[in-house]
Amino acid sequence: MDIRPIKTEADYQATMKEIEGLMSAEAGSAEGDRLDVLVTLVEAYEQKHYPIDFPDPVEAIKFRMEQQGLTVDVLVPVIGRKNRVYEILAQKRPLTLRMVEGLHEAFSIPAESLIKHSSNHGNHAA
Repeated sequence: MDIRPIKTEADYQATMKEIEGLMSAEAGSAEGDRLDVLVTLVEAYEQKHYPIDFPDPVEAIKFRMEQQGLTVDVLVPVIGRKNRVYEILAQKRPLTLRMVEGLHEAFSIPAESLIKHSSNHGNHAA
């Protein structure tokens, strides 16, 4: 099996094209093994060159609400009174550690997404 590292964008594109041709390969076959190795190489390249940035904490909450059909009422036990939930969703109040832990546990929102500082609350020159 002649496999080379992905070092350039051209290597990446060529590997993606080869993967596309191998998508119907049977697991355990030589083509299936090649597909597994190429996918692993692509994943490593993408992690290094196209890191995924976590969304804004409020966007992560809204996404999960939409995804699971959640209402503001189900956030009350985790965040607090209904008006506090609305303040969080409007980005008028920051999440507390207790809220982050509760949202992570109750709704499986990645904690990393919930603790990222939004651009509105970034560092400002004094």
